[in-house]
Amino acid sequence: MKKTNNKANLFCALRAAFPSDLDQTAVETISPQGEPLFYTWRDLDHASARIANLLASLKLPGGSRVAVQVEKSVEAMLLYLATLRAGCVFLPLNTAYQSGEIEYFVGNAEPAVVVCTPGNFGWVSKIAFKAGTQHVFTLGDDRTGSLLERAAHHAGDHQPVDREMDDLAAILYTSGTTGRSKGAMLTHGNLLSNALTLKDYWGFQPGDVLIHALPIFHVHGLFVAIHAALLNGSKMIWMAKFDPGAVLAAMPRATVFMGVPTLYVRLLAEPGLNKDATKNMRLFIAGSAPLLIETFNAWRERTGHTILERYGMSETIMLTSNPYGADARHGGQSERRGSTVGFPLPGVGVRVVDDAGKAVPVGEIGNIQVQGPNVFKGYWRMPEKTAEEFTQDGWFKTGDVGKVDERGYVSIVGRSKDLIISGGYNVYPAEIESTINELPGVDESAVVGVPHPDFGEVGVAVLIAKPGVKLDGEAILAQLKSQLANFKIPKRCFVATELPRNTMGKVQKNLLREQYKGLFA
Repeated sequence: MKKTNNKANLFCALRAAFPSDLDQTAVETISPQGEPLFYTWRDLDHASARIANLLASLKLPGGSRVAVQVEKSVEAMLLYLATLRAGCVFLPLNTAYQSGEIEYFVGNAEPAVVVCTPGNFGWVSKIAFKAGTQHVFTLGDDRTGSLLERAAHHAGDHQPVDREMDDLAAILYTSGTTGRSKGAMLTHGNLLSNALTLKDYWGFQPGDVLIHALPIFHVHGLFVAIHAALLNGSKMIWMAKFDPGAVLAAMPRATVFMGVPTLYVRLLAEPGLNKDATKNMRLFIAGSAPLLIETFNAWRERTGHTILERYGMSETIMLTSNPYGADARHGGQSERRGSTVGFPLPGVGVRVVDDAGKAVPVGEIGNIQVQGPNVFKGYWRMPEKTAEEFTQDGWFKTGDVGKVDERGYVSIVGRSKDLIISGGYNVYPAEIESTINELPGVDESAVVGVPHPDFGEVGVAVLIAKPGVKLDGEAILAQLKSQLANFKIPKRCFVATELPRNTMGKVQKNLLREQYKGLFA
């Protein structure tokens, strides 16, 4: 058997960054019973070793998948680290998924191990065993479950399994807003290259403390946040669920916060959010969904901090970012610009092309394609789909539509599948939404295309009013007519109490399209 390289195992890079004093606190959290809990770096090392040794004792085939659907806990993070150590492939599953979805994921990925919450063991184990999974463990958010019980009998030291950079580390199923979810295959090299780039680009420094209030079944919370903290030897203030009051209370002891736009909106609703409350903070990062310019401006006014917005995908981890400091590649530019996702990260290529694959002029809208060491290996067991999503010269078609301005800032206009072609004209929903969102009394909006007998497709707007404001859909459309070309004006406008969202805060436009598809039939 050829000798491989265990230093290519992502866990080795993370472990090498642990502080020399392993008895320092690595993670502080609150138990479900409200008691403070502290984990040292030594705890992270030994506990992940025990779980890795448990996995090793199962004599799993190389590249075995470990599917995990559990509530957020420090132990769930340790299971992720243990899976890397053991040379297995981590498969995180959204805690909101129901039996039909779990049946699809388990059937498609064929995991050797499934870990679920104790309360779901009955139905999850039936699905898993039926699909041929040999081992099903439980893990509760209160440090209970068969996984930890079994792991406790194993040694607290473990030699990480040799891996190559191109070996799989994780499979992330895309949210599946259009058709069946696809499993994006991410390698140890994909994850490590991106983590090292972000550590440098976002200026991580000794003494940084991260507030971790994101779910860990997604790129943002699992890879971007956890890798950043571990690779910098930074303590995490770990929150099982986002609580704006708790986050605010933690800020004097922290320096970095990562959140989706919804979390920033909820923090802005806290009366205690001000410059004094955030004076110890170094950096606020937003992503996973578009950040409204109103939120961007309100945050800067209230706290004195400018949110750094970035852009990534399950298939690529992070691609672009607004600058933390001066970016020498862009004339020393250091401004964080609202409504943009900044510059391509070092080592990442971004290009904007038309439907024929030809580069569009600066400032014009087109299809975003990317390449770099962070771009995934392909879709699990979908070679045809993988080939379809890459160009002949090896660039990944993101499915996003955007533009790059004369200074190099990238702006995302929307998803290509969200593009509305009305009477032969291209209509970009994000442009209309930004105009609607600036109207008095509007909190947020979503525009989708629905079938129309004359135009082929037309826009329908759904908006939410600000608290205490009553809005009229027809009046909104009348206001738009003075600001947008007629072909861009939605044919109907509805006022709703909320917009359907997935767990990362993205508006689920597929549900809105389904809801309104018969309007003009």
